[in-house]
Amino acid sequence: MVLRSVIRNFLKLESSSGILLFIAGSIALILSNSSFAEDFDHILHIKVLLGTDSPLFYKSIQHWINDGLMVIFFFTIGLEIKREFLEGELSMPSQAILPVIAAVGGMAVPAIFYLFFNINDPNTIKGWAIPSATDIAFSLGVLSLLGRRVPFSLKIFLMALAIIDDLGAIIIIALFYSSNLELLSLFYVFLTLILLYLCNKKNIQNIWIYVFLGLLLWIFIQNGGIHATIAGVLLSIFIPHKRIKTKKESLLTFTEHKLHPWVAYFIMPMFALANAGVYLGDISLKSLTEPIPLGIMTGLFFGKQIGVFFTTFLLIKLGYARLPSESNWTQMYGVATLTGIGFTMAMFINFLAFDSEIYISQAKIGILIASLLSAIFGYLLLNIKSSRN
Repeated sequence: MVLRSVIRNFLKLESSSGILLFIAGSIALILSNSSFAEDFDHILHIKVLLGTDSPLFYKSIQHWINDGLMVIFFFTIGLEIKREFLEGELSMPSQAILPVIAAVGGMAVPAIFYLFFNINDPNTIKGWAIPSATDIAFSLGVLSLLGRRVPFSLKIFLMALAIIDDLGAIIIIALFYSSNLELLSLFYVFLTLILLYLCNKKNIQNIWIYVFLGLLLWIFIQNGGIHATIAGVLLSIFIPHKRIKTKKESLLTFTEHKLHPWVAYFIMPMFALANAGVYLGDISLKSLTEPIPLGIMTGLFFGKQIGVFFTTFLLIKLGYARLPSESNWTQMYGVATLTGIGFTMAMFINFLAFDSEIYISQAKIGILIASLLSAIFGYLLLNIKSSRN
């Protein structure tokens, strides 16, 4: 019952965060298409010095959000993934197999759709991973609009799938979007990870020790040529899950509970505000049929629902898994469609994949249109079937 209560609180937080994320993204779009567009862009590119006089600590506001605040986002995602594998929906193989395999299908098929349109262009092919991830806040936010008409088991399935999606995106970022590796800095990363491992082994409960080592990790990882956000993921692995007798909860659970509201209500909306803005005045039918937006739109809207639904269908028909309790195939297809809402992680990978402002803008348009279509069609499918039931 305690675990079920934790899951309900998580879903409630993510759902309301999705609404705030939508508002922040809408504000960014409005400002980018108003007379304040130039001022808004200027504010985002104001450089701020935090700490020592080093390029590492002298970044624009937008870069501090993407390379600083988003480290906390990835750290929290890492804590969630670790908890889910240790005690949550992914702790038992029989429960984990359906969302895990569905997530793999939901990452592979969208990439194939994108590559179909971009395979011959060495510049645009870099965006193949953009349609691979699901936005957990937006997708659960849409699902929450249906209230109790959607079985709780389906919400858990979507949550678990989105978490695995995030893990897949993290692995993709580490493997494919790191460049110019600097071996000495990576050696320092290795030494820091050893210290974190020893702290975990000793079950040290002082969070500030982990914060200090996490800051060192952030510095060394950036100097080593790996994206800063990977520091958050690596740090999360070593936060102790073992509870000591004098505490009500483990350091992992305590840290996750403290950070989650900040991530949901501040960091993710700030990311949307800083990155969702795109000028819509140049959109035409021709611009939407460019390889990048076409690959992303088909990947997110068609690829996601095909990949998730058909892997789920095969697993269940072959007897390796069962439909979530009290759900049916139409509802499952509706949830598969909702996985095409790929806002936060898709936008993030967009900035890693492309340097060209033209490509970045094209990708943003593709992400926004595909996410909107997925939200509308997924909601309609679930609403019609749930109303009949």
